[in-house]
Amino acid sequence: MTPVEKIRNLAILAHIDHGKTTLIDSIFQATKTFRDNQEVVERLMDNNVLEKERGITIRSKHCTVEWHDYLINIIDTPGHADFSGEVERVLSMVDSVLLLVDANEGPMPQTRYVLMRALKLGLRPIVIINKADRPNARPEHALNKTFDLFIDLGATDEQAHFPVLYGSGLNGWFVRDLDRDEQNGMEPLFEAIINDVPAPTVEEDGELVMQVSSLDWNDYIGQIGCGRIISGSIKKGQEFNRHVQRWKDLSNQEAGWEYVSANKAKCVHLWVSRGLERIEADEVGVGDIVWVAGPEEIGIGDTFATSEDASVALKPLEIEEPTVSMFFLVNSGPFSGEDGTAIMLRQLKERLTRELRVNVALRMEDIGRSDGVKVSGRGELHLAILIEEMRREGLEFCISRPEVITHKDTAGNTLEPIEQLIIDVPEEFQGAVIEKLARRQGGLRNIESTSSNFVRLEFGIPTRGIIGYRSEFLTDTRGLGIMASRFIGYGPWRGEINARSRGSVVSMGTGPVTAYSLESMQERTVVFVEPAERVYAGQIVGENSRSGDLPCNPTKKKHLTNHRASTKDIATKLDVPRKLSLEQAMEWIGDDELVEVTPKAIRVRKAILDPDKRKRAAKASASLSLSAAAAETAAK
Repeated sequence: MTPVEKIRNLAILAHIDHGKTTLIDSIFQATKTFRDNQEVVERLMDNNVLEKERGITIRSKHCTVEWHDYLINIIDTPGHADFSGEVERVLSMVDSVLLLVDANEGPMPQTRYVLMRALKLGLRPIVIINKADRPNARPEHALNKTFDLFIDLGATDEQAHFPVLYGSGLNGWFVRDLDRDEQNGMEPLFEAIINDVPAPTVEEDGELVMQVSSLDWNDYIGQIGCGRIISGSIKKGQEFNRHVQRWKDLSNQEAGWEYVSANKAKCVHLWVSRGLERIEADEVGVGDIVWVAGPEEIGIGDTFATSEDASVALKPLEIEEPTVSMFFLVNSGPFSGEDGTAIMLRQLKERLTRELRVNVALRMEDIGRSDGVKVSGRGELHLAILIEEMRREGLEFCISRPEVITHKDTAGNTLEPIEQLIIDVPEEFQGAVIEKLARRQGGLRNIESTSSNFVRLEFGIPTRGIIGYRSEFLTDTRGLGIMASRFIGYGPWRGEINARSRGSVVSMGTGPVTAYSLESMQERTVVFVEPAERVYAGQIVGENSRSGDLPCNPTKKKHLTNHRASTKDIATKLDVPRKLSLEQAMEWIGDDELVEVTPKAIRVRKAILDPDKRKRAAKASASLSLSAAAAETAAK
């Protein structure tokens, strides 16, 4: 067991793409975690296939390195706002954080969020101005903006007097003084970690107390909990009590945490992290971070303790609630089961329940529908990653359009989630961006010049206004714009947002698409399908140039006669179809449409495939809307 004074626990926090995972690669190299002849890939901590493909960190990950005789536990956290739940739960395990700030961009929306969480817990960050060797770097500007952010978030004098390092995580060097110190090696970073990160505050001679801050799952072992040992030690085979607290919303009372029970449990498996691997251990001492398996059920915030007294239960971890929800439905399309496994509602619930064991920011709600359940998350990307993982497992299902989760205030007024949206865009495109976001109820709060020909726009906008805007934004800015957002709270409902002005082109027939039909369709629509692709009645095969849905028959064939040459079709010219990705399809569909997700295809379709039933449902909906409007008018 490592002496507690030789242990350092820290997390790396930053906005997306500011260099967290690349920094850890350089830390591994500097501490010689791997053999000299061992093949090591870039961005080693992003070991998930989706993380590699997208270039983002999705799950928080724990690694351990040794420098001289010190043991340094490092937690790599996601930088995207949709995965903030991964950040919130791990900060309870650390004693300080490395806050990475891009030397050019400065603090961004997620920088503000993660710093706020760290300061709230009383942690004193070490600020690292990363990418200081870039030609467009502005390290002093980034540092000044970071200091302003500390003051704005109410940092104490000690927290605001933070250590600062400049350097490049990619090239593996950091210095205290950018002008005087030699830019060579990682020694200044490790010295800062040893000197400025405090050793864990613990009770070495006390009884076992640890809190679960992270979850994992193994099909053979079951639930696995991870946390820091706050006092005492834990041994393999040791018995302890699992103290459970859960959030309760009691009727006619204020919602809050309620102590549930203390259940007897046993430590069947015990691991510690060394490098990137988990190593079985017989005993782990106070201050270290461990993985424990044994209890049948483990939840975030559970306290493992030797004592049965409820007073030893630690304060539950605060995890913010989801802001976006959608329905996960059984695939009822005619092509169901052709590409993958067509799952029933029971199997869908089982898969989502398994995800809830490790994804703490996710929620599943069974509202009584016979064909699906309601799933809530932090944002579109949070849910899209889950959908993509299920798709790659071979599952088929349908999803509805994302919708925001609203609340009511004490006066009965509707509140909706509001986000801070920051956009970096060339000056020539700022007018189009401001105009489009104004239509989506976005209010411009600030504008500043960041570099030659680029401006930074800050908006306050409802989450509804961002849904479906990303692809439009990339088109308007010719792919040169960068947008980032974060949830800042709930605000008054800002009115209707008519984000989509064009209707759908809906297939009336089932069969393979023909070039003959597409040639006439593409004159007034944007086509989603290509020749020989199979479609079915009710599937959406394109976007109409006008509002309102347009029925068509993409399977129609040209009738050949003796008067038509056999080479007549050679002159047919077709545009390249627009292939919607999963995120684009989620953003594009309307309230009466679904995305059909299979391992081989992403299709968009009407929720009601039969055109006659669709018309009757539309009339019934219009009638209800008129009745509601009349009732509201009468009430006024």
